[in-house]
Amino acid sequence: MEKRIIYYKDELNDEFSTAKIEPREIDENYKYEHKNIFWRAFGWLVQNVLSVPIKFIYVKAKFKIKYVGKEKLKLYKKQGYFVYGNHTQSFADTFIITNTIFPKRNFLIVNPENVSMRFLGNIVQMLGAIPIPTKKKAMKNFLESINAKIKKGYSVTIFPEAHIWPYYTKIRPFKDVSFKYPIELNVPAFCVTNTYQSYGKNNDKIQIVTYVDGPFFSNEELPIKERKQDLRNRVYNAMVERSKNSNIEYIEYRPN
Repeated sequence: MEKRIIYYKDELNDEFSTAKIEPREIDENYKYEHKNIFWRAFGWLVQNVLSVPIKFIYVKAKFKIKYVGKEKLKLYKKQGYFVYGNHTQSFADTFIITNTIFPKRNFLIVNPENVSMRFLGNIVQMLGAIPIPTKKKAMKNFLESINAKIKKGYSVTIFPEAHIWPYYTKIRPFKDVSFKYPIELNVPAFCVTNTYQSYGKNNDKIQIVTYVDGPFFSNEELPIKERKQDLRNRVYNAMVERSKNSNIEYIEYRPN
C-alpha cells in the first residue's frame, strides 16, 4: 500500500474534501422544520428505512467496520443527547454515527454545502442534515430545530473539527463553541472516534474500528463560563486516547 502525503498549513481551517460545491445561502427563509405531514412522513421513511441498508452495507463492505462501546448508548435510548465525532470521511462519518445510534433518529449539524446540491438538498435534509446558518437571522430557527430534535428524544451529531481530513489518524484541535448545546439543554454528550487499524494476511489492509465513549455531563460545580471548555476538554481527551489505537496510515499529513 503506497502512502500519500498531504501538506497542511492550518489545522483548524484547512479542508481536504474533494467535493467542490457552491454553498447556498442559509437565511431566515430556510425551512428547518417542516409542518407538512407528507414531507415529514417521507423524511422518516428515507432516514430510518430506505437508507438504512445502504449505510450499513457501505461501511461494512468498504471499511470492515467494527464497533466498540455501543452498549453505552442503550441507557439513553429514550432521551436526546449530542454526539461528537472526528471528521475523516465524506460519507462514512455520517453513516457510521447514524448506524451506531440506530434505531434512534440521528440528526447532523453540517456545513451549507451539504444541502446545496440541486434536487438533492431536500433528500440530504431528510437524511438528517441541519445546516449551519450563513445569516444571523437564521440562527433562531437553527437553534429551535436543534432543541426540537433533542426534546423529541433524538440525537444530534456534531463534527467539531469542522473540516474533512481523509484517513487522518489523530484528533485535530477544535473549539469549545459547540459544547454549549448539551450544557444549555442539560443532556449528556457522547463521542464517537473512528480509528484506522490494519488487518489481513500481511496487515496491509485498512478497517475502521469505531469507539463510543461517554456519557459526559456538564460540571455544575464550575462557573458557567468554564463549563464549555471543561466539557470540550474531556471529550477531546477521550478522542485523543482512542485515536492512539490507529496503527496504519494511508495518508500522512505534514505541516507545510
